[in-house]
Amino acid sequence: MSEPTIIIKQEAGCRAGCGACCIAPSISSAIPGMPNGKPAGVRCIQLDEHNLCRLFGDSRRPTVCGNFHFDMSVCGEHRDQALATLSYLEAETS
Repeated sequence: MSEPTIIIKQEAGCRAGCGACCIAPSISSAIPGMPNGKPAGVRCIQLDEHNLCRLFGDSRRPTVCGNFHFDMSVCGEHRDQALATLSYLEAETS
């Protein structure tokens, strides 16, 4: 696969199985199974064993989650970069 194809695929949306945005940031709104939200660095209870959101497309999914969109400058080229960047941003803004 050529690099332009990879970039086009990544610009289209998040990487299935990444889950960084469901782990690194704190979420202050209620999540089914986590009525007080979640602290930074804690895996969301709705993130399944494949790092996919069980609430994707569900009206119970927190608005903050639905408003988060893939951005190459945040998500990087792989999951470890996304976790590092999101953890850094969380620490700098809390």
